[in-house]
This record gives sequence, C-alpha cells and structure tokens, in this order.
Amino acid sequence: MGKFLALFTLAAAVVVGGAVYYLQVYAFYEPVTLAQEPSGPGETRILMSPRKGGRAEPVPVGSFRGIDAASSPLRFRACFEILLPPEELRETYLPYEDPVPLVAPGWFDCFDARAIGAALEEGRAQAFLGEANIRYGIDRVIAVDEAGRAYAWHQINSCGERVFNGEPAPEGCPPPPEGER
Repeated sequence: MGKFLALFTLAAAVVVGGAVYYLQVYAFYEPVTLAQEPSGPGETRILMSPRKGGRAEPVPVGSFRGIDAASSPLRFRACFEILLPPEELRETYLPYEDPVPLVAPGWFDCFDARAIGAALEEGRAQAFLGEANIRYGIDRVIAVDEAGRAYAWHQINSCGERVFNGEPAPEGCPPPPEGER
C-alpha cells in the first residue's frame, strides 16, 4: 500500500507540475496582429510618445510579431522593424527612463530580454516611451537598436508600482480606477 501511495503522490506531482508549467509558458498567450485601428482583442498598433508632448502617434513598422495574454497586462511582447532612422527617433520621441525588458516565453524566440537589456546598458539600443498608462500603471516601452530592430513590452510605471502595492498614487499620477485601489 505504501508503494502505491508513493507512486500516486509522485504521479500527481508530475501532472500538477506539468500543468503549472504549461499554464505559465503556453496557455493564455495569443498572437497579436498589427492593425491600423485596433478594434478588438489581439490587435495593436505601435505608437510612440513625442518629445513635444501630446498623444502618442503611430510609427511605421514592418515584420511585426507579437503576443499578449488577457491574464496580465505585463505579458505583451513584440518584435518588429522600425522604419525610421535612429537619429530621427532620438530627436522626435521621448526616451524611457530605466527600461527593464521582461522575459518572454522561450518559444517566442525573437524576444531575448537578456540580450535586449545588455544592448540597452551598452548603448547599442535606446528605449522610448511607446504609450504611458496603456493600462493604469503600465507603460508600453519600445527599444530600438541601430539596425532598426525594435522590441516592445509592458512595464509597471511609478504610479502603478505604488498603487499596486496598496499605497496612494504619487503626486502627478492620474487617479487609479476603482478596481485598482
């Protein structure tokens, strides 16, 4: 009887472990398509925030691959080519302070957070603010290297960091939605 219970426990642990792994790495992710005007889930466009202020504006991109999941606002990842010269990007769009690329699932092989982070640290790439508060407390960050390869992810901003920790929103932040307090 003891061997049976040990085997049953081991089998249950393997099944549960496999299910947790699958849910974290594969489940919930859906492909994202590039759309001129997103009209539903699974559609996006790449916008960048201009230095002069105002609303984020669309930028021309090619070779877009993206994923997202409704289970978390931080699961968005995208890889694409940006069709503007690096000097124009630097002159026109807001840099993003303290970009931290988040790790993507291994099967989404165009997005290597460690390599992107190293390129940012070494100055081989620059991060820009795509859209501030794409969802409350979450910014879309876009990193572009000198060859025009670009990567996008969502990152918690200072407003979200405080509010998500149960603290009041800092000065200068929009008021959080009812469900975020």
